[in-house]
Amino acid sequence: MLTKETVVDIMEVIESGCVQVRKATRIMEDGKVLSQSFHRHVVVPGQDYSQEDPKVQAICAAVHTPEVIAAYQASIQSQP
Repeated sequence: MLTKETVVDIMEVIESGCVQVRKATRIMEDGKVLSQSFHRHVVVPGQDYSQEDPKVQAICAAVHTPEVIAAYQASIQSQP
């Protein structure tokens, strides 16, 4: 039987407070991976993350403090 699953398999926080997220889409047959593809995106401090996977939401809630959001916004505004 063929099945398709999408899972968040990697989440990492970088120095700026951005959370990098990788989603894997897997085509499986009898529990074995036949095909796999990836999609990556970044959740920046201050961004709405309410539609993210619950694990990503928990990380963002812990990392995206008011201080981190302010520092990130200041760093963006200081770029030419």
